[in-house]
Amino acid sequence: MCDTLVALGNATLDGSVIFAKNSDREPNEAHHILIMPAAEYPHGSMVQCTYVQIPQVEHTHAVLLAKPFWIWGAEMGANEHGVVIGNEAVFTKVPYDKKPGLIGMDFIRLALERCSTAYDAMQTIIALLEQYGQGGNCGFRNKLYYHNSFLIADHQDAWVLETAGKMWAVEKVKSIRWISNALTISNQWDLASKDLVSYAVDRKWCQSSQDFSFAGCYSDHLYTPLAYGRERHSCGTQLLQKAAGKITPRTMMAILRNHGSEGQPWPPDRGITGANICMHAGFGPVRSSQSVGSMVSRIEKGNAVHWVTATSAPCTSVFKPIWLDAGYPLQEPPPDGVFDPESLYWRHEVFHRRVLKNFNENIEAFSQERDKLEEQFVERTLDMHSKTVEERRDFSQQCFLEAEEARQHWLRKIASIRSRKQRLLYELAWRGFDRAAKYRFKDDYVK
Repeated sequence: MCDTLVALGNATLDGSVIFAKNSDREPNEAHHILIMPAAEYPHGSMVQCTYVQIPQVEHTHAVLLAKPFWIWGAEMGANEHGVVIGNEAVFTKVPYDKKPGLIGMDFIRLALERCSTAYDAMQTIIALLEQYGQGGNCGFRNKLYYHNSFLIADHQDAWVLETAGKMWAVEKVKSIRWISNALTISNQWDLASKDLVSYAVDRKWCQSSQDFSFAGCYSDHLYTPLAYGRERHSCGTQLLQKAAGKITPRTMMAILRNHGSEGQPWPPDRGITGANICMHAGFGPVRSSQSVGSMVSRIEKGNAVHWVTATSAPCTSVFKPIWLDAGYPLQEPPPDGVFDPESLYWRHEVFHRRVLKNFNENIEAFSQERDKLEEQFVERTLDMHSKTVEERRDFSQQCFLEAEEARQHWLRKIASIRSRKQRLLYELAWRGFDRAAKYRFKDDYVK
């Protein structure tokens, strides 16, 4: 389960466009940050996506990808022209193609590599969808099939593209917009596939165009409610509306940490259903997702900066700045689905999984320090626009180092806090996640 949101210049404090997303995947499905430089390819080349090959273009743009480690594409990303895209799983009545094909994350990377505006990226995804369709398993250890919605933005425009098989509808964003794991476009759109209405009428999902609704006709009646996408869309939209006119990157970071508890203690071990913006995994297929990575982007013409956690659970993480031209500051092996302290994702999991032992008391012990450090990062980042590539690269690296030191300090701080007895099913679930990742907490992790 995921959430993607955007605020255009008429809703932000400084007139920039601000984009944000939580990527919700399986807890051991390590989140990988990758920057790929621009490249040239011989005419007739092919590109290997997650499952299939398609013709490559002769030039690809430099891209930032925030991705599940095993997938070619990305859950969210940006390119050198300031185009940003995030996708959502949506569940529809249109049969899923289970044969290997292009998956939602592949569309994101292909569009980012090929397009210099949000409009062109939207049109490129549509063209690829109509030519190749969408299909294939999107789950890591647990097979999962779905269709996709996309939120696509640049320094001046944003578009919502929602799909069901090869059918699609597009809505141009006017100010703020939120997408989650449910179709949201009803009977008003800016563009749509030519057979969008007739397909529904032929299957008696509606009687005519007069009573047609894309979301109403195409949404399935099982997985859409279980994903709680409508609830998160409603909650998130209200949060954006409340902040409209004064939205900043820090606003988006706070929203991505929302548990829907309005400042009250919130137990992540509560129940086996439900989903929050800051998603925490639990027992069973409905609660199998965890916010494994988060990103916030601030975009102006010729100037884009991105803050990433590169780690799971934004409530336990710090957003750190990166620029495409400055590169990713960490030189370490990419993570995979097995615990490896050499990678940032898994080093953070030592802290994250310790926090879960007594969530509310542990969060209280470090959250103010987290917010203060992050505020300093954001303020300093916004002063870096005129700096050289080398200066921005050094600054980005310093932020990552400071966040690492802070996390280790917080780990020592919560080590003395007594673990709380948790609900049995939740505890069994996390024992299973730990076992699958070959992870076991050791006292020497607390240095």
